[in-house]
This record gives sequence, structure tokens and C-alpha cells, in this order.
Amino acid sequence: MPLLFRRASLASLGLAFGLSALCLSPVVAQEAAPAAPADAAAAPAAPVDPNAVVATVNGQPLTEADLVLAEGELSQQFAQLPPEQRRAAALSAAIEIRVMAAKAVTDGLDKDPDFQRRMAFLQQRALHGEMVEKGVVDKVTDAEIRARYDQEIANTPPVNEVHARHILVKTKEEAEAIIKQLDGGADFQKLANEHTSDPSGKSNGGDLGWFGPGQMVPEFDKAAFALEVGKYTEQPVQSQFGWHVIKLEDKRAKQPPAFDEVKDQAKQAVIRDKYFALVKSLRAGAKVEIPDAKLKQAVDTMEAGK
Repeated sequence: MPLLFRRASLASLGLAFGLSALCLSPVVAQEAAPAAPADAAAAPAAPVDPNAVVATVNGQPLTEADLVLAEGELSQQFAQLPPEQRRAAALSAAIEIRVMAAKAVTDGLDKDPDFQRRMAFLQQRALHGEMVEKGVVDKVTDAEIRARYDQEIANTPPVNEVHARHILVKTKEEAEAIIKQLDGGADFQKLANEHTSDPSGKSNGGDLGWFGPGQMVPEFDKAAFALEVGKYTEQPVQSQFGWHVIKLEDKRAKQPPAFDEVKDQAKQAVIRDKYFALVKSLRAGAKVEIPDAKLKQAVDTMEAGK
């Protein structure tokens, strides 16, 4: 999901830099967790009560829900730790954040105007994220995703793909000599195995398999798609790789990707459209004034491009 949709992390608040939980010694980091009994590994995990208290900090409870939040928000910092150490690291980090935050309040840092502005913005950003999740993402239906897929398929012009072989040589003269042999009835695949400088084609008769427009260099692409099935190029085709003799084995209409292959992309497209539709409706009902004419023009231009 784009960064715009992501919720603000604790790390972005500047509260979690230098977490002591990440400074585990190499000895501790390399210790192996005790092996679990086979029957215990197979047993399903018991449900966890989010309100269960895992620690208290100056008399204030720190719950399983708080720990899950810390693990999620600080996941990048814990990425290098073994899985069995991440829970302890998250709890250590959460405790560290609590005591540092309490000290900041005691020192009056929470009253600083810059801090209050930053906190107000981060609260708005978090609410923005909640609105996206609850008001957009969670409301996307399978029917909408399928409809978007069908729409994209219907709007995509039919495209042919071709199955071709080629013989790649260094000079035009070599390519012309090969074409003369083909004119005399020589076997293309045999000549490819004998003469091509393309390593991938020396044992398969120069077979390139199926490919669509734009997948090959322009000169090769143009020549291959201009051929009739069963024909080869009557003149050598030059590209940045050398000189080609191309034979077209077959052509067919390219099949669109199956729904399951692109379902996630279709879903993201639906989410994007719903998000911008929601923003547009909310902006239309909001009174927004930008006194700086140049800045207003720049914002209007940017908004028009969305």
C-alpha cells in the first residue's frame, strides 16, 4: 500500500531511536531457543487476552495489546533479531518508551508548541489511516474487484504474440550466407545450433519461445512481427547484438492474465479509485483558502492531475 495509506509509526515520532532492546550482545543474539516437544509444536496456540497485563511501569499496566502494537510499529528495528527474541525486545522497547515519555512530561516537553503541532499532525495522520482502513479498504467487495478486472480486460486491445527462432552472427556477410543456405532448403534449427552466437540458442535451434510486442529490441521486434508463419527474414536484421536471421514459427492472440494472478492489483486499483473519490467529495465540501497565489496554483495543478 502506498506510504500515504500507512499509519504513523512510533519510530517516526523520534521516540524509539537508540532502543536498548536492540543492543543485545552477540552472545545473547546467538543463543538457540530450547527445542519444543513435538506434541507441543503441533498444539494450536491458545487465544491471547489483549487486556492481559505483561508488565507494569510506575504502576501503569502494559498489556498484550500494547505489546502487539509495539511489535508492529517497531517491526523494522526488530527485523534482524531471531523470532524468539522479538517479543522480549518489543517489551523492553515499550518499557523504555514509557519511562522516557514520563520523563518528558515531567520536564514539560509535552507543552512545547513544536511538539504539540507535531502531535496534532500525527494524530490527524493516524485518523487519516483509520479512515482509509475502515472507510475504504474494509468496504471493498470481491464483486468490485472482479468488476474492475473485467473492465481492464475489456479495455485492453487484443495483442498478438509470436513464437520465433533466430540465428545471431557477428557480420552481415555471415547472415547473408545463412539465408542462402535456407533458400537452398537447409534446416533452420540445424543451422542455428551450428552458427548462432546466442548461448541460449545453441542447443535448441535458436528457439526464443513466445513473446509479445516490445519484449525484444525494436529492430528485432519489427522484423519478427512482420513475418508470416513459417517464413524467415530474406534480409539480415541488425541490432545492437549483431546480425539476426529470424524465423516465425507461429503467432496467436495473447491471453489475458487469469483473475487470481492479478487479483491483488485489481484490488489496489479499486482502493485507489475509492480513496480519491472520497477525498474529492470531502475536499468539495471543505472551505480551503490558500493566500499565496503561486502556491495555490501549484496545489490546484497537482490536484487536477490526481
